[in-house]
Amino acid sequence: MDEHVMVATRHCLHAVAERLLAGPQYRETGEIRLQVTPGGFGQFSGPLRVEGTEIVSGDRRVPLRGSIGDVAAALGVEAGEPADLYAEHAEFGADAPLAVDPAAAGALLDWFARGEKAMRRFAPSEEPILWPEHFDLGIALDEVNYGVSPGDSGHPLPYAYVGPWTAREGEFWNASFGAIRTDEQLPDADAVAAFLAAGRAAAAG
Repeated sequence: MDEHVMVATRHCLHAVAERLLAGPQYRETGEIRLQVTPGGFGQFSGPLRVEGTEIVSGDRRVPLRGSIGDVAAALGVEAGEPADLYAEHAEFGADAPLAVDPAAAGALLDWFARGEKAMRRFAPSEEPILWPEHFDLGIALDEVNYGVSPGDSGHPLPYAYVGPWTAREGEFWNASFGAIRTDEQLPDADAVAAFLAAGRAAAAG
């Protein structure tokens, strides 16, 4: 799949997560956490969720097209990120048209689902959280972050990561913040879980 299409779709989904899910949820409940849901991701303490190329609220389905404001108006919510909580935000203009490619969205949402299943196998007692500021799904154990990202400015395509709070040295660690492996290197949840487990062993050693 074309990298530019993947990145454009990721930027759109990040903006939707931050401004249409996390922001309204925060203003209602004080909660910014999001979670993986069937076919996509949704609010932790609210009814809104993304499924494919739509936002779903009960029996209402709103396509992700037009501007963020257009979708917010159709949903009857106030658009906008959680205020004054963090510095990094989705790279997406307030009036920019959403360009959510169905195939790219499917791949990115499948990656979140793969990562969520892997994290629950790797650490069954932990709750994977989708954080709106970086748009990554993760957990933390013993001062090490574990998770999956749909991509970012440093690594534009999906990857899994292990990020110790204190830097480690050795062959396993191939990123400035720890270790990453691409989605192509981790074709299923078992492979993602194995990478996370290897990271835990490397961090402990």
